[in-house]
Amino acid sequence: MKLKNKIKVAIDSPAAAGAGTQAKLISKHFNLFYLDTGKIYRLIANIKLTQPKRYSHNFIKKIMRKLSINDLENSNLLSDEVGTMASVISKDKKIRKLVHAFQIKSAYNPPKKYNGSCLDGRDITYKIIPDADFKFFITANTKTRALRRYKELKSLKKEVTFNEVLKSIKKRDKSDYNRKVSPLKKTKDSVLINTTKHTKRACFLKIKQIMNMKLKA
Repeated sequence: MKLKNKIKVAIDSPAAAGAGTQAKLISKHFNLFYLDTGKIYRLIANIKLTQPKRYSHNFIKKIMRKLSINDLENSNLLSDEVGTMASVISKDKKIRKLVHAFQIKSAYNPPKKYNGSCLDGRDITYKIIPDADFKFFITANTKTRALRRYKELKSLKKEVTFNEVLKSIKKRDKSDYNRKVSPLKKTKDSVLINTTKHTKRACFLKIKQIMNMKLKA
């Protein structure tokens, strides 16, 4: 699908709400450059956990300069331990500044072959792309999100119980919604998409319909 003008899609959501799945589907359909911004914090968190002696602001600065999308595909980044550490790291103003610069560049200057960009995270709709053409807040109830993350981790052969994942999700939510720096929140101009009782396909069709109506107007 070739669009006349470049478009920007911003998505915010709590952990495991299905935002990544929807963002990928939207990006594929409209040929948008996709960036899972949470993976960047997970990458940095993984460095802190695996290379604590090398971890420093300057070291992360060098990592961010050479960062590519392929660096974010490591399955180790999906662990609960990394997720919890990512939530802690995301409160660091210096780290956020480095990550934000990369996110903004990705949103406003995607590779030329794309029709635009689609970013999902925690503060995309009001901090990274406040002038986005489309804004969505994707959510689901806590148990549904925990079950999804549990199944995802089990498929990756991770040794974890459902209760451990549920506890982790609740802890992550508390941190994301209550942090002083760029907390997770739904903006007034974001469309709410609740994925609890709907299939991936149904949610995608709803978002696609919303976007098509505006693009064809």
